[in-house]
Amino acid sequence: MMHELNHSELMDVAEEWPVASHTTLAEGAVFAMVEDKLRTPNGEWITRQYIEHPGAVGVIALDEQDRVVLVRQYRHPVRHRLLEPPAGLLDVDGEDLLTAVQRELAEEVGLAAGDWRLLVDTYTSPGMGNEAIRVFLARELTPVAAPEGFERSGEEAHMDTVLAPFTDVVDAVLAGRLHNPILVAGVLAVWAARTRGGFDQLRTPQD
Repeated sequence: MMHELNHSELMDVAEEWPVASHTTLAEGAVFAMVEDKLRTPNGEWITRQYIEHPGAVGVIALDEQDRVVLVRQYRHPVRHRLLEPPAGLLDVDGEDLLTAVQRELAEEVGLAAGDWRLLVDTYTSPGMGNEAIRVFLARELTPVAAPEGFERSGEEAHMDTVLAPFTDVVDAVLAGRLHNPILVAGVLAVWAARTRGGFDQLRTPQD
């Protein structure tokens, strides 16, 4: 029988099935491939392989003309140059999520923001990895120098920075022309927030 959830029940629930073994199959520069043997609630033993990831942050940055600040970056696994919001790994020891996303905004597009909100928290592909991403909204943008010592390398050395009207970005997402998950989730969350009380109803970075 199907159960209808009420407002307070609409949440993911933390749970961990017993793990008998945890093995690292391969370890790369960013993430590792691991294998766990775990027991299901009915006592069955199963094996699951997945990616261990440090997590990431991303930001939908809106300027005073309601344009989204984006980068176009080559992504080798999908053989595309994707339009993406500024984003990056949680790979600095002791750095909180807000500081990390502020760093990424400065590094990738040379901007700081006077107003920060939380848009969405997402697991990018929970069936194959534990990557968790927090997506922020940034407004009141001002130019800022890149952090001291920062140098672009690899794909980042070939990124373009672009501006696009917010409504055009929403249209492109719904038309299936944009695919980056942080961009898709982020701009649709902004769109939803605008129709449901405005940005002041969003969580703050301290929430």
